Amino acid sequence: MKLLFVGDVVGETGCLFLQKKLPALKREYGVDLAVVNGENSTDGNGITAYSAGQLFDAGADVITTGNHAFQRKNDLQIFENECILRPANYSDACPGRGVTLYDMGSSSAAIINLQGVLFMEPLDNPFTVIDRILEELDTPNIFVDFHAEATSEKRALGLYLAGRVTAVLGTHTHVPTADAQIIAGHTGYITDAGMTGAEDSVLGVKKEIAIDRLRLHVPVRFEEAQGACVLGGVVVEYEKKCGKCTKITPLIVR
Repeated sequence: MKLLFVGDVVGETGCLFLQKKLPALKREYGVDLAVVNGENSTDGNGITAYSAGQLFDAGADVITTGNHAFQRKNDLQIFENECILRPANYSDACPGRGVTLYDMGSSSAAIINLQGVLFMEPLDNPFTVIDRILEELDTPNIFVDFHAEATSEKRALGLYLAGRVTAVLGTHTHVPTADAQIIAGHTGYITDAGMTGAEDSVLGVKKEIAIDRLRLHVPVRFEEAQGACVLGGVVVEYEKKCGKCTKITPLIVR
């Protein structure tokens, strides 16, 4: 079995590029399940009913998010969809869910969305939350989108879950890392899968605006960059009977 995971899609530019590239990628790699992080899929951060529709139209089966999940308060109803996730360590009072079980007929796969706490919001501890979730799952095929700032926290969770989940796939920092591996002969891992959006940018934002923010320390309004795009992600091959990752292949598609 093969799962294709796509890193943070940024704005309309990223959504349109995903629509252009994802169908062919699914055919090329024989993908059984496509998971896309869409927390930045609408212009100016967040996810809306419209941008979620763009991701599903592109071929996403499940959409994960992160710290911008609830940025667009007029569209919170989208989290009623079981295939649109928000981090599981948000309060139970928040809309939506952090886990979905995706049925593929001959097997199922659990997709879990978690958010880190180092240099981010003080949410529930992702390590204790994932322990509770794993106790309740009845499939060995388990994939975790860990949306976190600190590479140390991502790495630690990957090692903590070694042998217990199929893959831990990092998002949020938008820069693909060169550490894709299989931990303990079982769990696929990458610190960050990268982003999908304009490449000549600062994490998808117009470079001039981002540079001024860092150079002059003045408030700015981020705007989505335009131009040639890149898609960052990974293909995870796994054995559906035991959930063991057998291969993890990083993707950078321009």
